[in-house]
Amino acid sequence: MSSARILVAEDESLIRLDLVEMLGELGYEVVAQVGDGQSAVDRAAELRPDVCFLDVAMPVRDGLSAAEEIISARQSAVVMVTAFSQQDMISRAASAGVLGYLVKPFTKADLAPAIEMAAARWQQMRDLEGEVMDLGDRLAARDIVERAKARLQTDHGITESEAFAVLRRQAMDSRVTLAEVSAAVLEGA
Repeated sequence: MSSARILVAEDESLIRLDLVEMLGELGYEVVAQVGDGQSAVDRAAELRPDVCFLDVAMPVRDGLSAAEEIISARQSAVVMVTAFSQQDMISRAASAGVLGYLVKPFTKADLAPAIEMAAARWQQMRDLEGEVMDLGDRLAARDIVERAKARLQTDHGITESEAFAVLRRQAMDSRVTLAEVSAAVLEGA
C-alpha cells in the first residue's frame, strides 16, 4: 500500500513538514497538508485520501471532531497524531472510529504500520458495509416476493408453490427479476 494517498493535518509546521518528509521517504503520496481541523474536513471531502493523519489539538476545529465528520461521511481512514496518550482521549478517538493512534514523538518506522493497519481496517469496514447493504437488499426482495405470493394465493385461491411458479414464469417471460414482478403484482399491475 506504499501508494496510499495521505492527508496531513498538523498545526505545528515543523512537525507537519517532518511528517510529510517521512511519508514521502516511505513512498506515500501526501495529497494535502493543512494546519487546522476544518481544512482537514474540507480537503478530505474533496480529495478522498486513503488515510488522514490528524493532530488532536488544532485551531479552528480540533482533530477529534474533524475525525468524527470525516469518518461519518465515509471519506477516509483516520490516524490521530498527538502528544497526549490519555485514556479519555484514546476512548473518544476509538468511539469516533479512528483506526490508528500515534503519540509524538514518533519515528518513520512507526508510520508504515499505522498506515497499513488503518487502511486495511478501513477496507474491511467498507467491505462489511457493502455486504450488509447487499443482505438488506436481498431481504427486502425476499419480503416483496413473499407478499406477492400471499396476494396471488388469496386473489386466485392457489397454493404457495403455484403462486411462486406464476411469479417465476412472469419474471422469465418479462426478463426481469422476481422482485420486480412481485412489486408489480403488489401494485396491482
